Amino acid sequence: MSAPTPEAVENALSHWTEPSLGTDLVSAGALEDVRIDEGTVHIGLRLGFPVDHYRPALEQAVAERIREATGAGRVEVSIDWAIAAHQVQATLKPLDNIRNIIAVASAKGGVGKSTTAANLALALADEGARVGILDADIYGPSQPRMMGVAGRRPDSPDGKTMNPLENYGVQIMSIGFLIEEDSPMVWRGPMVTQALTQLLNDTRWEALDYLVIDLPPGTGDIQLTLSQKVPVAGAVVVTTPQDIATLDARKGVRMFEKVKVPVLGILENMSLHVCSQCGHEEHIFGAGGGERLAKQEGVELLGSLPLEIGIREHADSGAPTMVSEPQSRAAQRYREAARRTAALLSRQDPAGASRFPNIVVDDN
Repeated sequence: MSAPTPEAVENALSHWTEPSLGTDLVSAGALEDVRIDEGTVHIGLRLGFPVDHYRPALEQAVAERIREATGAGRVEVSIDWAIAAHQVQATLKPLDNIRNIIAVASAKGGVGKSTTAANLALALADEGARVGILDADIYGPSQPRMMGVAGRRPDSPDGKTMNPLENYGVQIMSIGFLIEEDSPMVWRGPMVTQALTQLLNDTRWEALDYLVIDLPPGTGDIQLTLSQKVPVAGAVVVTTPQDIATLDARKGVRMFEKVKVPVLGILENMSLHVCSQCGHEEHIFGAGGGERLAKQEGVELLGSLPLEIGIREHADSGAPTMVSEPQSRAAQRYREAARRTAALLSRQDPAGASRFPNIVVDDN
C-alpha cells in the first residue's frame, strides 16, 4: 500500500461515524488539521462538546480507523474541545453567562426524570464542562436532596440576587432552598411561572456551558413559560418503555416542537432491571418503547438507562450514581447519554444564525 496522503486520511474519516455525534468528524466540522511528517500521520480534532474522559478512547478509535483505511504505520491524534452557544427560540437570545440551556422533561410523572437530570448534569461536569442545574419543579423540588445540599440556603450579596449553591462541581438552584422541605407550595399558575423566571434570572450563575433545567411533569404553565421567556437550546424527553408512558412522552416531544425548541432526543429510563442479588436481567416495563417512540417522532434515542436499586439509594442519600459509583455500568450509561446529548446540541446552529432562507433575486 502506498504512503497515506492528507486526502486519504480525510476520506477515511469522512466514512467513519463518531458514535456520540451520529455523523462523521469531517461533516461535523471537527477536523482541523491533517499533516504527514516523516511517515507519521498527525490529526488535530476540535469538538463542540466536552470530552475530558472520552478523549483517550476517541483518540485510539480514530487512530485505528486511519491505520486500517490507509495503512499508516504511526498515527498521532490530538483532540481539543470548545463549547459554543447555540440558537434558541427566535424571539429570545442566549443569556450572557449561560451558553446553553437544556430542558429535561417528562409529560408523565414517576419516570425518574429528576434523577436522570441530576446524573446528566454530573456527567457533563465530569467531562469537563461548567454545569448548573435549575430545579424548576416548584411543587415538588427534589434536587436539593439529590444533590446533597438539602437544608442549606443561598447567599444574597445585594438583597436582590442569589448565589447558587455548589456541590460535586455543579451549581444548583431550587425553590427548595427557600422553603422548608415538607412545606407544600399552594400556588396558582402565575405565581409558579414568576418563581421560575426569578430563579433563573436572579441567580448569579458563573459562566456556565450548560444549565440543565429539571422541569416538572406535564405540558402546562411552567412548560409554556419556558418556551416563551427562557432561551432553551434543546430539550431531552425522559420516558419509561411501557406504552402508557411513551404515549405521554410523545405529547412532550410535540409540545417542544410546537414552541420551536429542538428536541435533542429521548432518554429511556428503567429500561432493564438488574437483580442486585443474582444479576438476572428483566424488562419489567417492556422493551424498546423509547426506541420506537424516537423513530416514530424522528428524533434520536440518547440512551437506555437501567432500573437498579442503587440508583434510587444514591439519589435519596444525596450522592447520585455519577458520584457514588462513577465506574459502575449505570454511570457509564449516564456518561454516554450526556455525551450524546451535548454532541447533538453541538450540531445545532450557532447562536445568532438566521433561521430564514436566503432569498436570491435572479436578474434574468
